[in-house]
Amino acid sequence: MDLKKIFSEIYDSLNDVEDAGKVADYIPELANVSPDHFGVHLVTVDGQHYDFGDSDIRFSIQSIAKVFSFVMAYSQIKSTIWERMDVEPAGTPFNSLVQLEYDKGIPRNPFINAGAIVVCDILAGELASPKDNIRSFVRDLCGNRTIDYNPLVAHSEKKTGFRNYALVNLMKSFGNIHNDIDAVMDLYFHLCSLEMSCRELSDSFLFLANNGIVPYSGKQILSPSRTKRTNALMQTCGFYDEAGQFAFKVGLPGKSGVGGGIVAVLPGKYAISVWSPRLNPKGNSFKGMLFLEEFTTRTHLSIF
Repeated sequence: MDLKKIFSEIYDSLNDVEDAGKVADYIPELANVSPDHFGVHLVTVDGQHYDFGDSDIRFSIQSIAKVFSFVMAYSQIKSTIWERMDVEPAGTPFNSLVQLEYDKGIPRNPFINAGAIVVCDILAGELASPKDNIRSFVRDLCGNRTIDYNPLVAHSEKKTGFRNYALVNLMKSFGNIHNDIDAVMDLYFHLCSLEMSCRELSDSFLFLANNGIVPYSGKQILSPSRTKRTNALMQTCGFYDEAGQFAFKVGLPGKSGVGGGIVAVLPGKYAISVWSPRLNPKGNSFKGMLFLEEFTTRTHLSIF
């Protein structure tokens, strides 16, 4: 298949669709991003690359980074992580306080905000320099030593992060946050401010399509069993309360972020990233979702 031609044809077809989405302007720095960017990058487990559009422009990956922090904790903390969070789809918005109150401070999964904050608490308690350690981990995954946090985005999130502070304080009241709240939230806000391009995202997620092994370095990040379970979590919990729609229409494990990025994997085959900043009401990239639906429909390259 000529994947670059398919990318171009799908993009052209999306030009006829009114983009009803809007950028995540509740984070002031993200409001400054041009809403018309569009990029795609696909990399196969045997090292073939296919790109389109703005695939080499870095953007704020936001909640996509929750997969990196989770994998770090899951690979180092072993089974104790599941004493502090569940593995179920939330069925509520990603920043819901109602669910957290009902479940007595135990987040439904590691990819909603509350779950990612608990993961940051775990890493803050286990690592000597968690911000440096996470950055190095991501750099190693994609083989690029220039990946970094955007301090302006991190600061912008901190200034407007009232609901996230409500989440962490509620969990602290139930005994599910063990470290200093300010230290945990500083790590969380920096995690979400990581900037990567579509190519770098695809490269960094390829180990999840390769039984937990980074193809270019041969490093085993997760066991095949834990890789399977991480992919299962992305399939069921990676798209806020729109995970069912993504599974139904796209059919790939993946993760989205309010920066407009989506990354997905087909185990044994490829990782693909799409970036289009305008979001639908659920917080997922409006055109990114449509693009991936059409891509897997045309190519039959999904898990179903």
